[in-house]
Amino acid sequence: MTPRDATHHPAFGSVADVVERLGQAGYLASTAVATTVFLADRLGKPLLVEGPAGVGKTELAKAVATATGAGLVRLQCYEGIDEARALYEWNHAKQLLRITASRGEEGWDTTRDDVFAEEFLLPRPLLTAIRRTDPTVLLVDEIDKADVEVEGLLLEVLSDFQVSIPELGTVSANRRPFVLLTSNSTRELSEALKRRCLFLHLDFPDAELERRIVLTRVPELTEQLTDALVRTVRVLRAMELRKVPSVAETIDWGHTLLALGLDTLDDDAVRSTLGVVLKHRSDTDKAAAELRLN
Repeated sequence: MTPRDATHHPAFGSVADVVERLGQAGYLASTAVATTVFLADRLGKPLLVEGPAGVGKTELAKAVATATGAGLVRLQCYEGIDEARALYEWNHAKQLLRITASRGEEGWDTTRDDVFAEEFLLPRPLLTAIRRTDPTVLLVDEIDKADVEVEGLLLEVLSDFQVSIPELGTVSANRRPFVLLTSNSTRELSEALKRRCLFLHLDFPDAELERRIVLTRVPELTEQLTDALVRTVRVLRAMELRKVPSVAETIDWGHTLLALGLDTLDDDAVRSTLGVVLKHRSDTDKAAAELRLN
């Protein structure tokens, strides 16, 4: 099978359709975000989403999967991840048992063909996504945390939707997955990788959008308390902190206030719950001082 044999089935009919269906999946997308998702889906191109941690990059991939009824296959990148964890590896223990069992009964050529058969292959996320015939969203999360060599492994997948296995040949996708890569911009990605992708930069939402997000995810909050919560979070983000609060932490703060039965965000409430949104002692001390909570 050649790479171009992989079929492509766009899932969204229009930008408005993206907005509506992502909204039904719990993700409030701006027109810019919805347009980029629509184009990635329509053109069959991977989508690289870049931005600070906690702005909803991973949640976007999950929402696309939910909105389209697709299975989500996730490759979580980290320093030191290699081909065996990203693409595939061989079940060495099972191969050794097969070699031991056939010792003296078959020649090495026959045994070698046996132990590099399909039953000994352990597919990892990239190969799993390529081989799926059902609708699939492939999430390559935090690609910037992986070594540069891992980007090389991705190039064949992102351009031709195929994986080469020396012992078995080339495995080509029957159906293209929707591919979304995320990056926190901790390092510059290669131009070769970027060329294969559409690009979307996500930043923290404006106050009105964040307010809508919080009310969607924590509908029990009053509008007054939600407004106070969003204002306070935006003040915290304006400070020079080691880690500013993410949207997810704003939502967590809302759940925290509900759990404690608080209906106002006064100094006492902020002081007692600040650890929900700030995770470093220096940040907590700085925020307490600037908010005059001491």
